Order: sequence, then C-alpha cells, then structure tokens
Amino acid sequence: MAKALAKATPRAAARRTNGTPAATARFAYPTSERIGRARSGETLEQCVLRSLDQYFADLDGSRPHALLDMVTTAVERPLLQFAMARCDGNQCAAAELLGINRNTLHKKLQQYRLL
Repeated sequence: MAKALAKATPRAAARRTNGTPAATARFAYPTSERIGRARSGETLEQCVLRSLDQYFADLDGSRPHALLDMVTTAVERPLLQFAMARCDGNQCAAAELLGINRNTLHKKLQQYRLL
C-alpha cells in the first residue's frame, strides 16, 4: 500500500485512503517536505506530531487508512538517502549507522528504488 501511495497523485491517494486531497498530500509522497519542516528548536518527534495533527484536521471527518505505512514511508526514504550520502554510498557503513543489517538496508534501498 505504501508503494502505491508513494506513486499516487494526492487525489488518487485520497481515494485510496478515504481522506481529502489536502490530508493525503501531506503523506502521499515519501519526502521530508510532506511531513513538514521542523520549526526552530523543534524535535523530529514534535514535527511529526504537529504534522499528524494537521493531517487529521485536513481529513475533515474522513477516516484515515494505513497511517503507519504513510508516516513510515515519509520518514524512511529520506533517512535512507541521508545515511547513504553520509557514508558516501557504502552500504555496510550506512547499515551500521542506521543500526540495521546490510541485507535489510539493501532490501529497503530496492523498495524505495534508491539503487
């Protein structure tokens, strides 16, 4: 489902998630911009919580669907990109940085088409 949402337009994602286009656009694409920008002094957790509050406000009474998949995708892809850039493309080093197995990292890189 998350892969389909990542490829969908906000309007198509809204149909799949029973949400309004404004609500699903916030998490329809796996980019940091969709989660929102952290305010000065704001932690990542606070940023996500604030964005979720806005997401539910944008739903305008509609029921959310696959919320965990949408948020995970929105956070995981830029995190993988960051780790790979930080480690100059070295998957072993990036996996160690992330605290995951190299094979798991490789699978996730394929999943998000980052290879």
